Amino acid sequence: QIPGVSPTGRFTTAVPLAIILTVSAIKEMIEDLVGLLFIISIQQKRHYADDKTNNSKTLVLRNGEWVETVWKELQGLPQTGGLLTAGALSSFHGWVECQLPNRKLDEFVGALRAPDSIRYPLKPNQLLLRGASLKNTKWIFGLAIYTGKETKVMLNSTAPPLKQSTVERQTNTYILFLFGVLLFLTVFTFAANLIWTRYYEVDMWYLDRKAAGEPTLRTVLDFITYLILYNTVIPISLSVMLEVVRFTQALYINRDLDMYDPDTDTPAMARTSNLNEELGQVRYLFSDKTGTLTRNVMEFKRCSIGGVMYGNDTADSNALSDGALLARLKMGDPLARHFFIVLAVCHTVVPECNAEQPDQPLNYQASSPDEAALVKAARALGFVFTTRTPTGVSIEVNGEELHYEVLQVLEFTSVRKRMGVVVREPSGRILVMVKGADTVVFERLAKTSRFREATMHHLEVFAKTGLRTLCIASAEVSSAFHANWTEQYYVASTAIDNREEKLEAVAELIEGNLQLLGATAIEDKLQHGVSETISNLLRAGISIWVLTGDKQETAINIGYSCRLLNQDLELVTLNTETLDQTRTQLCDLVEDFGDNLRAENAVALIVDGHTFGQPEQYSSPITLRGQRCSVWRDCFMGTCVGVQLQILATEAKLPFSAFRDSLAKKVSPWQKGEIVKLVRASLKNAVTLAIGDGANDVGMIQAAHVGVGISGMEGMQAACASDYAIAQFRFLNKLLLVHGAWNYNRLTKLILYSFYKNVCLYLIQFWFAILSGFSGQIVFERWTIGLYNVLFSAAPPLALGLFDRSCSVNNCLKYPELYRDTQASASFNLKVFLCWVLNSVFHSAVLFWIPLAAFHTSKFPPFCDIHINNPTTDL
Repeated sequence: QIPGVSPTGRFTTAVPLAIILTVSAIKEMIEDLVGLLFIISIQQKRHYADDKTNNSKTLVLRNGEWVETVWKELQGLPQTGGLLTAGALSSFHGWVECQLPNRKLDEFVGALRAPDSIRYPLKPNQLLLRGASLKNTKWIFGLAIYTGKETKVMLNSTAPPLKQSTVERQTNTYILFLFGVLLFLTVFTFAANLIWTRYYEVDMWYLDRKAAGEPTLRTVLDFITYLILYNTVIPISLSVMLEVVRFTQALYINRDLDMYDPDTDTPAMARTSNLNEELGQVRYLFSDKTGTLTRNVMEFKRCSIGGVMYGNDTADSNALSDGALLARLKMGDPLARHFFIVLAVCHTVVPECNAEQPDQPLNYQASSPDEAALVKAARALGFVFTTRTPTGVSIEVNGEELHYEVLQVLEFTSVRKRMGVVVREPSGRILVMVKGADTVVFERLAKTSRFREATMHHLEVFAKTGLRTLCIASAEVSSAFHANWTEQYYVASTAIDNREEKLEAVAELIEGNLQLLGATAIEDKLQHGVSETISNLLRAGISIWVLTGDKQETAINIGYSCRLLNQDLELVTLNTETLDQTRTQLCDLVEDFGDNLRAENAVALIVDGHTFGQPEQYSSPITLRGQRCSVWRDCFMGTCVGVQLQILATEAKLPFSAFRDSLAKKVSPWQKGEIVKLVRASLKNAVTLAIGDGANDVGMIQAAHVGVGISGMEGMQAACASDYAIAQFRFLNKLLLVHGAWNYNRLTKLILYSFYKNVCLYLIQFWFAILSGFSGQIVFERWTIGLYNVLFSAAPPLALGLFDRSCSVNNCLKYPELYRDTQASASFNLKVFLCWVLNSVFHSAVLFWIPLAAFHTSKFPPFCDIHINNPTTDL
């Protein structure tokens, strides 16, 4: 309190402020504690581990907030695998050369230099990350490479992107408006006081204003008095009310049994409460397909071997029970036999024996469900993968054990889109075995390779039924070629700089003359309730983009299966390789469809990942219809994303809102995030939501206004990086249509009511200033003013924020169209805000002037002497 200046008391100002800050601090502490317990619950999962020395091979569960909770195979170097005692370790001399610390969890480039000056390459499967849990062994010997803040986990421990809801940004704007009102009232009252004092200072001799100090100082102090008098026209309690209400709303989400998955014992989890109301305004939804819309439980359904297709498209049929295939294998067909040998050998799966039930089949630990499905399919047909050692794999074929020496592993990456191994057969032949996407495998087939057309046709058939496809190929290489190639591979694998690019170049040499064996088709069924959820979200006015790495036919088929697409929609496909092709296709598109592109729910967009182009194609600005479009130069992994979609939004004048649905196929993980950013930049006022289940989806989850992670087969990284975590895609239905709509309406009513009650109170103070000579005298008792926001008027807005329901649960789900009101900000915009402010002005005038006039004309003795021209603070 400033004596002689502040019209309110010291404690009447400090106590309410202390209450507000305390409640806010408690809320933040509880929210941080809940998040910490969530991470601890992941880190404390326990798994069985045996006590065997397992050929220098270790399975590691990488867990925590930044990495995947999935098993990853680690393998020590064969040259150090025998160092199992302290004495052996102490007698070993050498050093490690490696790259500088970086954040890439799946990348490690290094080399072990032994006393014999031989360099042994070190790769990611020789790096044990901090925070990991061991399986299949109780202990390991290791050399610390990165420590402290230089570990990959610590380097990745950056704070998630700060997200602010649309309602919060609007509220900040309205607070600035009220701040302008505060300044206006202060300046107006100050000016009025100067005028009033000039005319009536002689009559106010009893105030002895000359003794109050210098006139200039007194004038400045008067201005501060008026500023303090009106300062709480901006509700300082609003922030703590929002904190309490948002925190409680998050508890509602966490404890909603309708969003609890009993199969995985996983409830919904609001990892932040600052975006609750944003759930009620989603306009664009970006979704991954595998594991998000589908179950990520792979089943081998069909295959093509040597131009012959096996299995059919019935729900209960698969290639494993096809009599023709079984007969072909029984006859010892060499092509079919080799096809399944490749499936049993070309992978990174680790077999695991059940110690409690040794008679049970081996359990396969795989880095992806696809690999496990292929190995299990080979096992079902008699090609059983039994053992993996650091130098090879063993399989059992019709009771005969075959050992394949693994010479090199050409690992799968999102750029290569294929995986290969170089092996030596029991007969001594050296083979390269490859499995991967059809686009990359077909590019590397030898001119003499057969079955191209038939296999391509079969791939289209598989894709049209929504199956995930891979091509299988192999080639024999001579010992001389392999020896020469191995030298090049060794140089590339021990390089510290640009190792990945050098390995890719070397791999091209041995993978460039393949013979096509066939293709596989794996089914990944839709999750329960996906179709109904997508249908409801579309009815709610939400445009849905599905971003997938599948073929076009597979993506479209899944679109129809989940009701994203229907026969009434016109499909617009962008499937080009060059900028000129894109420009031509866009021009044709605009001319062919015209105004139909802007007809609501009339068009669906299909975009190929190749359409996003290569960076060298866009070295200069482009022009379409006389408009220039600046090209994105920020490229990653050789891919430039956003150019064609940028043309859509700028040059072709084709808005994203023209499309009800969109499917982006063959999209890389980085492209997913860039597409979300592009839509956000093009549609400033549209709220985006991204949902995914794996590490590949983290980029788009963090790029969207709201990120939703699904805890599933791909681990917990998406859930840990998200704002909200759920176990099934169908739970999005209630999260948005019920909780989102309720939270939005509750928060906006709370905010508007808080503005209303504060403006109303302090305008009464302004009306009183007119009758008190603009002296800064308060009309209310000091504690009444101090406790007005935190006690007297706190209950109504809190009740609205916690318990108000704009519609029942059943009606919200039955009529998704109700969501469009919150989506369009119908109840919280500038017009609504001004109406509430004008209403508070009117009510303040009624509350002050009507009672005052009533007292003036009253015949009741205590009020008979009250005159408008001579008011007193007895009011």
